[in-house]
Amino acid sequence: MKQITLAAALALLSAPALAQSPMSGDEFDAYATGKTLEFSSMGTPYGAEQYLSGRRVRWAFSEDICMEGIWYQQGDEICFEYDDGTGPQCWRFYRDGAGIRAQFSGLSGTELYEANQTDEPLACIAPNLGA
Repeated sequence: MKQITLAAALALLSAPALAQSPMSGDEFDAYATGKTLEFSSMGTPYGAEQYLSGRRVRWAFSEDICMEGIWYQQGDEICFEYDDGTGPQCWRFYRDGAGIRAQFSGLSGTELYEANQTDEPLACIAPNLGA
């Protein structure tokens, strides 16, 4: 009888992360504001985002020019709109150990993991350099 109980407990502990509830806008704001988070996808650097007050953000793909934007909660998603005018990009964020995990809501299903965090500003490549 104890073996069945132990097996059931272990099954619950190893339940997939998909069973977690996404972070709310308030939870995401409390976690991210004032930080710069670096994200990776399948072990490869993907990009970094600086989370500013007032739900403003600064994003750059790895070694790319920074884009300014905002984020807002829409249902159980956190949506980002950047100054490049491409429209909202919505993600579900989950607590994942000591960091967060993001699941893109679009067709690609991209999944990103927090690889590093700092309170330093995002290092941006200046646009329009050159002659």
